[in-house]
Amino acid sequence: MIDTACVDLFCGVGGLTHGLISEGINVVAGIDVDEACRHPFEINNSARFINEDVGRLTPKHLRELFGNAEIRVLAGCAPCQPFSTYAQRYDVVGSPRWGLLYQFGRLIKATRPELVTMENVPSVAQHAVFDDFIKTLEKLGYHIHKEVVDCSLYGLPQSRRRMVLLASLLGPIKLVAPTHGRPTTVRAAIGKLAPITHGEAHQNDVLHVASKLSDLNFKRILASRPGGTWRDWPKHLIAECHRRESGRTYPGVYGRMAWDEPAPTLTTQFYGFGNGRFGHPEQNRAISLREGAILQGFPKSYSFVPKGAPVHFKALGRMIGNAVPVTLGKVIGRSVAAHLGIGEAKARKKKGAVAHAARKSLVA
Repeated sequence: MIDTACVDLFCGVGGLTHGLISEGINVVAGIDVDEACRHPFEINNSARFINEDVGRLTPKHLRELFGNAEIRVLAGCAPCQPFSTYAQRYDVVGSPRWGLLYQFGRLIKATRPELVTMENVPSVAQHAVFDDFIKTLEKLGYHIHKEVVDCSLYGLPQSRRRMVLLASLLGPIKLVAPTHGRPTTVRAAIGKLAPITHGEAHQNDVLHVASKLSDLNFKRILASRPGGTWRDWPKHLIAECHRRESGRTYPGVYGRMAWDEPAPTLTTQFYGFGNGRFGHPEQNRAISLREGAILQGFPKSYSFVPKGAPVHFKALGRMIGNAVPVTLGKVIGRSVAAHLGIGEAKARKKKGAVAHAARKSLVA
């Protein structure tokens, strides 16, 4: 078996790590500035959480984390907000967080891991920092594969497009082919969860909790249909800003999801009915934190807070929305495993075990 060690920079609650581990990639540590990510990262994954600013992470520390592994994998999914189309309407100078990609490049140059992966919003490719990052990898001799991935084609019940980059010093590398001809629907993902009302938490799952609606927004969601927009409402319910000419072109808020389609792209404010098309298809509320996590590919059993600890609604919603979907983590992990032949080795081992058992039964 190939000895791998992966370090997940900007690991958050562990979406990427969980996906990588499920595909046989040995994640030894995750690094993030948010201490609140420690519990979900460590309790759900066999990896260590390090509360540290990646900008201050030294190459020496990184090498220590990799240890003597034969294959070192460095994952660096920097926060995507500075590169989003929405953010760029307001941030034309450049957020300090854009520099996190340069910090990622700094660590790659200093340690030269055999494999590198990152994911971000598609619009990251429009920025000079991304071009510089690619040039850094090319100068170091990496084979690079980058493409915009429609995550719904791999089974994520969400319309989510992401730029995924894979780079290897070992030879050409690429993403595995899509696995789903038809997207997984909202119904298939969350249709069997117990019903709750707005402002209520389910007694058996503190994360299955929905934000409380104002009286006006409750009337609005009553008037909303699955897949529709605020344009379907009676005029007296429409917000003043949407009645103006400048606001009529923004229908992507105050909407319900449709049962038989994938969810829209989840944001860090997916728990709010007015923040996007995040209304439940049938129940009169926004989707719950647990539903958001499931739509991000997390197993229903994924623990985000210690038992008995308070649920800080907005903070937890932000962490779930910020996460790399577990499904995409599996795609990346499967691609790395295929590149290294890990999957083939596992298949040969399983085949050998089956043959051995058959021989034993014949002898018996």
